[in-house]
Order: sequence, then structure tokens, then C-alpha cells
Amino acid sequence: MRLCFATHNIGKIKEASSLLGRKFSLVSLQALDEKGTLPETHDTLAANSFEKAAYIWNKYKTPCFAEDSGLEVAALDNAPGVYSARYAGLQKCAQDNITLLLSKLLGVTNRQAKFKTVITLMTQTTQQRFEGIVKGAIAQQPLGKNGFGYDPVFIHKGHTKTFAQMALKEKNKLSHRAMALQKLLCFVANL
Repeated sequence: MRLCFATHNIGKIKEASSLLGRKFSLVSLQALDEKGTLPETHDTLAANSFEKAAYIWNKYKTPCFAEDSGLEVAALDNAPGVYSARYAGLQKCAQDNITLLLSKLLGVTNRQAKFKTVITLMTQTTQQRFEGIVKGAIAQQPLGKNGFGYDPVFIHKGHTKTFAQMALKEKNKLSHRAMALQKLLCFVANL
């Protein structure tokens, strides 16, 4: 099945490709020659995910899925949440986001957090939503070189390494995005 992942984030495409395997022909936005920034105008992950998938479906009429993810930190009233990618500004710089997050957590002992992903699938016959949530904590400092976004500071509950210290294969057994993608996979396999 040919399926477009509506994202410009190379890290997300890499993760999805390794999970979806050969059953799917994963099409990037670059392959569609889509260079523009996808809309994210809502204040929920679900609404942003739907908006991006609908934009690609309406423009290209190709089966697609889009996702929106957010990091929710308990001590910060679940911020940055839906604003995770642009927490430190519209430049969407992961390092700036991490620096701001860690500065807000200076001296804070409750470092509980969760990562949440919402995926929306759109085809000619269906619209479905899939969710993945993982709990963990924020590290005192960035650790590891793998992954992207907040991976260097997120430690999955029950583990001692950040997502950025894990190999992709290990992270894909635990992550919020992998969880949502597995649900999408199961659904699409029954179409």
C-alpha cells in the first residue's frame, strides 16, 4: 500500500519507515513535491494531526497519515504540550526548546513527564485516529546523540537511558510514536 507520511521531519520518517517495513511504500512530502509548512493552527494534538492529514489528502488525494506529538511535564502544568516544537519560539529549534525546558525545571524535584502522539489516517474510505502515550521523567541534562526533539532529556519509565541514548530499534519498542504507528499498522492490515 502506498501511504504518505505528512511530515518534513526526517527523524519521524526514519522511525516510521523502520516500523512499517516492506508492506507499505512510504511516500514523503518531498516525493509529492510538497515544500510548504503544514498547517498546525489548533490547541490540541488531535486537531493538528487531523488538519495536516486533511491538507495533504485534499491537495493530493493520496492515502496519508499525519501526526502531532507533545511533551507534557507535570510540574509545568503539562507544558509544553501542543506547543512542544515551538516552545522556545517559531524557529522550532530542538536545542533551544530543551534549554528552555531545563531552565524552567531548575530546582524542581518532580520531573514526571509523558510523551503523547496522535496520528490521523486518511484514505478514500476512512478517517481514523490512533494515540500513543508513554510516561517517564525529564533528565537533569541532555544525554545521547540519537533521535531528535526532546529525546536527549526524556527517560522512559522503568529505564535509565534517555531516548537519545537508545538505538532506533530499542526506542521503537517503547516510544509514543511507535505505539501509535503499531495501532495504525494493525488497522491498515485489515483494510
